[in-house]
Amino acid sequence: EVSLKGALLLTTVKNALDDAGDDDIVPISNVEGDILKKVVEFVEYEAGEGKFLEERDEDKVAWHKVFIDVDHPTLFALITAANFLNCAPLLDVACKCVADQIKGKTTEQIREHFGIVNDFTPEEEQKIIEENSCFD
Repeated sequence: EVSLKGALLLTTVKNALDDAGDDDIVPISNVEGDILKKVVEFVEYEAGEGKFLEERDEDKVAWHKVFIDVDHPTLFALITAANFLNCAPLLDVACKCVADQIKGKTTEQIREHFGIVNDFTPEEEQKIIEENSCFD
């Protein structure tokens, strides 16, 4: 269960509530229970004590850092849930976490960090490097 204030931070749920009757329950079948609990924890904080803090406030930044300190599968499940539920604040925090993890790393270091198998042939990889040389 989530408070109305918390639910309103989830645009997908907010839209469903707008369409539903007063006593209707809004099912969320695309998000696993443990991840949904984390999402609810986040929106309850954001709708409660976090609501009154600026985005760069030390307490809010610290709370976000502790909240998002999860393993990679959980992090990516939170990103998927935030995207599905259209929860911009959670999506921002989770994507910033990923960006911080890859910042300053080479492609190979990023693959190793996230356990990504390189399935490109050397020729395909060279072509991608050449096509994206403007980003160096």
